[in-house]
Amino acid sequence: MMDSEKILKLGIPAGSLQKATIALFSKAGFDLSDSRRSYLPTIDDDEIQPICLRAQEMGRYVGDGVLDAGITGYDWITENDCDVVEVCELAYSKATSNPTRWVLCVPNESKVTKPEELAGGIVATELVGVTQKYFAEKNVDVKVEFSWGATEVKARLVDAIVELTETGTSLRANNLRIIDTVIVSTTRLVANRQAWQDEFKREKIENIAILLKAAIEARGKVGLKMNVRKDDLDAVLAVLPAEKSPTLSGLADSDYVAIEVIVDDKVERALVPALKRAGASGIITYPLNKVIH
Repeated sequence: MMDSEKILKLGIPAGSLQKATIALFSKAGFDLSDSRRSYLPTIDDDEIQPICLRAQEMGRYVGDGVLDAGITGYDWITENDCDVVEVCELAYSKATSNPTRWVLCVPNESKVTKPEELAGGIVATELVGVTQKYFAEKNVDVKVEFSWGATEVKARLVDAIVELTETGTSLRANNLRIIDTVIVSTTRLVANRQAWQDEFKREKIENIAILLKAAIEARGKVGLKMNVRKDDLDAVLAVLPAEKSPTLSGLADSDYVAIEVIVDDKVERALVPALKRAGASGIITYPLNKVIH
């Protein structure tokens, strides 16, 4: 049996962030099972014990030492006033790589245009503590009620809601209008303070952070390789994005050099024909799993 001290208990967020997290771990080099069927998924690392929990609970369990580390949102760390070490920010979410926002919304037909006009009213949200602090800082007296999900539906039963949005699609579909942003949140890898002082666990957590951040950095990028006659080198380099610094290496044929560079996949489609016209040959494009700076 493996020494229990050589096991890192790692919280994986269940729910809306779960699929994106599993995909990110896969790109980082981990085989994490589809944990929708189990709260105790498997991973191909004997030193990691993954446990699925709701992101809302994650920070508390990490702070209390039930878990050594976990992935959750800045919004829930703030809401629960969690005493944890924020190891790193992970720029990914359910649908995009953009931060999510908790926004103050009213129905399109409402006459309310700013938070101050809600004084004396009722606001429904799942993020009660943060919302109360938001209104307190504005000196606006409202009653903040906890909402057990489907908060958009309640927007016409109360005076306003504070709801999470990433793209705004659901809010528009429910004919809701945003009047302010309450908090902007990104995903974070957090650690228990005692676990962070343990040499093995800290190194394990740092390794996970490096690999996950590298996988995120690789998103939206591709590698380009090509051969170029030295006479055409200046013309080819002029085509490449100015902010990129390509790697040049010699070939057996001394009249040619090999170029390798990483570019955004959005520019690849236009870039490859331009490189061909500038004199590049043997052009290869390939996807990236990890980019480590």
